[in-house]
Amino acid sequence: MQAVILAAGMGKRLGEYTKNNTKCMVPVNGTPLIDRTLNQLSKLGLTRVVIVVGYEGKKLMDYLGTERNGLKIEYVNNPIYDKTNNIYSLALAKEQLQEDDSLLIESDLIFDDGMFNLLLDNPFPNLALVAKYETWMDGTMVKLDRENNIVNFVTKAAFSYGEVGCYYKTVNIYKFSKEFSRTKYVPFLDAYCKAIGNNEYYENVLRIISFLSKSDLKALPITNEKWYEIDDKQDLDIAEALFAEEKDILRKYYGRYGGFWRFPKMLDYCYLVNPYFRNSRIIDEMNANFRTLIGEYPSGMKVNTLLASKCWGVKEEYVIPGNGAAELIKALMEDLPGTLGVTRPTFEEYPNRRNPETLVTFVPKNADYRYSAKDLMEFFGKNHADNLLLINPDNPSGNFIPKKDILTLAEWCEKNGTRLIVDESFVDFSHGYEDNSLLDDKILEAHPHLVVMKSISKSYGVPGIRLGILCSADKDLIAKMKKVVSIWNLNSFAEFFMQIYTKYEKDYNLACEQFIEERDAFGDELRKIKFLRVMPSEANYFLCEILPPKNANSLVLTMLKKYNILTRDCSDKKGFDGKQYMRIAVRSHEDNARLLKAFKELDK
Repeated sequence: MQAVILAAGMGKRLGEYTKNNTKCMVPVNGTPLIDRTLNQLSKLGLTRVVIVVGYEGKKLMDYLGTERNGLKIEYVNNPIYDKTNNIYSLALAKEQLQEDDSLLIESDLIFDDGMFNLLLDNPFPNLALVAKYETWMDGTMVKLDRENNIVNFVTKAAFSYGEVGCYYKTVNIYKFSKEFSRTKYVPFLDAYCKAIGNNEYYENVLRIISFLSKSDLKALPITNEKWYEIDDKQDLDIAEALFAEEKDILRKYYGRYGGFWRFPKMLDYCYLVNPYFRNSRIIDEMNANFRTLIGEYPSGMKVNTLLASKCWGVKEEYVIPGNGAAELIKALMEDLPGTLGVTRPTFEEYPNRRNPETLVTFVPKNADYRYSAKDLMEFFGKNHADNLLLINPDNPSGNFIPKKDILTLAEWCEKNGTRLIVDESFVDFSHGYEDNSLLDDKILEAHPHLVVMKSISKSYGVPGIRLGILCSADKDLIAKMKKVVSIWNLNSFAEFFMQIYTKYEKDYNLACEQFIEERDAFGDELRKIKFLRVMPSEANYFLCEILPPKNANSLVLTMLKKYNILTRDCSDKKGFDGKQYMRIAVRSHEDNARLLKAFKELDK
């Protein structure tokens, strides 16, 4: 067995990373791709490695030499790499391809160590590693029959989003017997190059072979093995997270703040959204209008204020919509005079926008971080704050203060010259949610310094449209904030969501009820895990203390590395004093079952 590596391309989409070096010399977490691949190949007992070089080929040859990690290395040069595609590079190595059974590998891949063994341990002589299609994948797709025979190679031109359910992506790692190379692949490769030319891809030859009644080429679908194809800067960034060293892995994931659909089959238990409202036909209507929305300008602030007023039942002069609640938090916090009272642990986006010297901090003195309106009035009666922040339910504790008690707190704040800021982004997950919101003109008018924030992303499960609202009867504050944000601060999808939402309010209410039922059942199951102490929650997450001998950091790492589930280590949050905590989001029943299964395995 030998290996043939295609490494002639220029890698233009990687920009400065390949300005003076071939793509396989790009380091991922400090190790060049070619070094990683050769190290993996060195464990297989190969007779030789043939590398087809082109762009900056001499640098690569000088770097590797003729022997590396016990592997004998030979080179084939493609002098016209800038005028041809990989079909020509492979054609240059056709003699070597016919001399031995071969592993064919593209040099821009990073993958788990066990990937080669999948091929070598399989008895079929001619195999293509494939992966079930996911949205991050690009390039050649294949269709399989029930016996995993490749029945068609799907080109980019033939790709249909209506058929993605039956597509597999080629991983670009193959196993060919020398017999297959001699009798099938190389003859068709020669004929194809003569008929079509050299500016093509070698997969096109495999596509033709797949049409034969007996092609001898089967697919081998991978399961949970990690791999990534590095074509551009974003690919490189994702690969560095996927294959990070243990000491860096959480920093590289948490620092992304989302975008996790690009990570193969990963479950995100960090970010907090309602999974049930997305089943509503509101998403179908948005999808049906996608082309219009992507091609049209959104309305300005005046129209979007009207739409927000319609959706959440407050006067236009009392509401401002934002590009997510984050935009409104920034605008409010950075211009808010005086001191800010906060309860910790809490959602740090608010205090992070303030000078630490302006913060007045209350930490509940109990094991579950529970507190009431009475506790807040008692503490801040002795430690005055010009503004008081209340996240209700709180994040990450899940603590919830009933509406009647918040109104008592609001009256107390008015009497004491304190502006009360209530973030009720999670209130629709609470029992009795229909009557728990403060978004009501009478309530706002009765408490003119009350500010109510709501992130639509979380309870409505649509974080991608970036939508939040801030409401207050303080017209001067609302008018001032409207001048701070852009007149076009919302995109067309957020505007259209508000335009059509009221048609689907019944769907939303049903989604909230479904969620509460699932949250409560999920909490019951979590409490059966011996290493968790689960705190009560009225939100869409649970704060869990991690009990010895386990600790939060190692548990989060195990969940990610072994089960591909990303959870949140909250131990470093202010207010926890070094204790071990995780915050676990609530997702669909199916996803929650997957997380519970992993926890139960770790609980043995």
